[in-house]
Amino acid sequence: MIEPQAVLAPLSRAAFVLVVTIDDGADAAARTRDLCGDLPGLVRSVGFRDLEAQLSCVVGFGAAAWSRIFDGPKPARLHALPLIRGAKHEAVSTPGDLVFHIRATRPDLCFELATQILSRLDGAAMAVDETQGFRFFDFRDLLGYVDGTENPTGPASVQAALIGSEDPDFEGGSYLVVQKYLHDLAAWNTLSVEQQNNIIGRDKLSNVELDDDAIPSSAHRLLTTIKDADGTEHKIMRDNMPFGSPAKGEFGTYFIGYAARPSVIEQMLRNMFIGDPAGNYDRILDFSRAVTGNLFFVPSKTFLDALGD
Repeated sequence: MIEPQAVLAPLSRAAFVLVVTIDDGADAAARTRDLCGDLPGLVRSVGFRDLEAQLSCVVGFGAAAWSRIFDGPKPARLHALPLIRGAKHEAVSTPGDLVFHIRATRPDLCFELATQILSRLDGAAMAVDETQGFRFFDFRDLLGYVDGTENPTGPASVQAALIGSEDPDFEGGSYLVVQKYLHDLAAWNTLSVEQQNNIIGRDKLSNVELDDDAIPSSAHRLLTTIKDADGTEHKIMRDNMPFGSPAKGEFGTYFIGYAARPSVIEQMLRNMFIGDPAGNYDRILDFSRAVTGNLFFVPSKTFLDALGD
């Protein structure tokens, strides 16, 4: 039976996301492959200090890195995240060969596992982004809204996030898009709560959706609801995390989205940045700027275990 990585793990109190690029040469690629094969065991070793902390780590591979590390077929929908440029804002595409999405209820376990991973990759790969996330009050982002409300549960979460028989060589895998957004909180906080609610499409206090007819068509909730021609909605699994540094005046949201089809997330981004229709862009972008963007393929845990063998 194919076992997925911890894509569907519950929302955690702490997270650590590493995006790395692999050095040139066959040795660097081989060392990276070896680490990925050993990763499940490394997670068990670090996590054994507190089993109740539920330490997990998902590893994903970028399109350019896949052919360097693995022989054989490539996941059917794996490609570089395209740059999406609207009239006013753009979703950038930045370097990244691997991502490690580390989660636990304790930040020290996330920190230790990230340290061990980078130690193993020393001389073979370089971290190009490191983000330590935390849960903010009752699962809110730094803009003050509850995040992840629309995540599907049960069998629907499997359908949304995990590849099935449509790509049999990679069944149990997933696609992962990560983006780092920086918020202009000073400007955001000059808005009234009613103005903020209209931008998001929800009531800030209760988290209840506002009626579609009562909010602008540019509301974030409307633009990120993806339906096909017959009206079927396509969901993704979000595990966004707040991050920041008050001393630096840095406040942000790290977008983490898992999907069986990356086209669902890419359509969300096109709607947000270009608009639906064009020009009707997501007004949250007037206060939130995307500074990174990557797309990765997350193979199953069964696939990683076979590397270790």
